[in-house]
Amino acid sequence: MKHMLFLLITFKIIKKKLTKLRERMGFQTTHNTKKSKDDSNNAHEQQHSLIPRALNLTHHNLTTNNTKFIHSGYDSWLVTHPSALSLFDKMMEGVDEKRIVVFLDYDGTLSPIVNDPDRAFMSDEMRAAVSEVATYFPTAIISGRGREKVKDFVKLNNLYYAGSHGMDIMAPSVPINQCDKTTLHTNGNGVPFQPAKKFLPAIQEILKRLENVIKGIEGASIEDNQFCISVHFRQVHEKDYNVLEEKVKSVLEKYPLFCMTEGKKVMEIRPSIKWNKGNALEYFLETLGLSNSNNFLPLYIGDDKTDEDAFKVIRSRGQGYSIIVSSTPRETCALYSLRDPSEVLMFLSRLAKWRKRS
Repeated sequence: MKHMLFLLITFKIIKKKLTKLRERMGFQTTHNTKKSKDDSNNAHEQQHSLIPRALNLTHHNLTTNNTKFIHSGYDSWLVTHPSALSLFDKMMEGVDEKRIVVFLDYDGTLSPIVNDPDRAFMSDEMRAAVSEVATYFPTAIISGRGREKVKDFVKLNNLYYAGSHGMDIMAPSVPINQCDKTTLHTNGNGVPFQPAKKFLPAIQEILKRLENVIKGIEGASIEDNQFCISVHFRQVHEKDYNVLEEKVKSVLEKYPLFCMTEGKKVMEIRPSIKWNKGNALEYFLETLGLSNSNNFLPLYIGDDKTDEDAFKVIRSRGQGYSIIVSSTPRETCALYSLRDPSEVLMFLSRLAKWRKRS
C-alpha cells in the first residue's frame, strides 16, 4: 500500500513539473478536465499554428531580403547612371558659356504611364515647368505619339514638336544663330519635315486590317499616330498576348516595308526606314544651326527604348546630357538618370531657376 502511495505522489510531482515546463515553452494549460469539442479543436489548431508562424516569418525574411536586393541593385546601377538631381550642380559647371538645347519624351517622362493612352495627361505643374524651361532654352518634344496629338496634350506653343518617333517634325524656320534673342519662340511657325510621307497610304491600309483582326481580343486597342501605329496591350489578359502578337504579325507579313518593335506594353508598327529619335535630334540641331557648333549642349530626357537612339547620338558626340527615366535598373546608353516624372518635374524646375539666376 505504501508503495502504491509513493508511486501516486511521484506521478503527481512529475505531472506538475511537466505542466510548468509546458507553460515556460508557451503552451497554455487547461485545468478543466472536461474539454468540449470546440476546446479540443482550438488546442489542436493552436499547436499546429506554431509551424505556419515559422513559415510566415521565413517568408517575411525572404521578402525583406528581396526588397533589399532590389534596392541594392538600383543603388549599384546608380553608380554608373547617377541621379541628375544629385549631380545637378556638377552638371552645370562650365555651362554658362554654352547653350543648352532641351529634348523631352512625353509618355513616362512628362506624364505617367496609364492604362488608357488617351488619358495620359501631364499635370499643370509639369506644364508650367516645361513652359518656363522653353523660355530660357530651345525646347522640343520628341514622342511616339502623333505630332498633333502630343501637342494637344502639352498645350504649349513656345516649343517644337516631333511625332511618330521623329518621322513628323515641325522644325524651326530660322536657325537659332540668326536670331537676335537668346531664346527662340515658335509661335506656331515652322517647317514640316516628314521622311515617311510616301508610306501614308499603306499605313492607313494596315490600320484598317489591324482594327479588324483584334476585335475579339479584350483590352487591345489601336492608336493612329499618323506615321506609325501603336497596338496597346496593357489591359490584355496575359493568356491572349500571344494570339494578339500572331495576329499583328500576320497583317505585317503582307507589308515587307514595315517593321514591328515593342515598347512599354505596346507594339509599334512603322516604316522600315533609317529614321528614329536620334535622327530627329540631329535634324533639330541642324535646323537650329548648331550641328557643327561646340558651343551648345543637347539635353535629352526619356524613358522608352526608342529614346536610346537619341542617347547614342549624344554619347557619340561626346557632349551633352542624356537622362533615362527609370525606377529599376536597366541597360541604357544614358549617362544620368531620374526615377519618375516627379523627379523630371524637379529637374526641369531646377534647370529653369538655375538659368534665371545665372
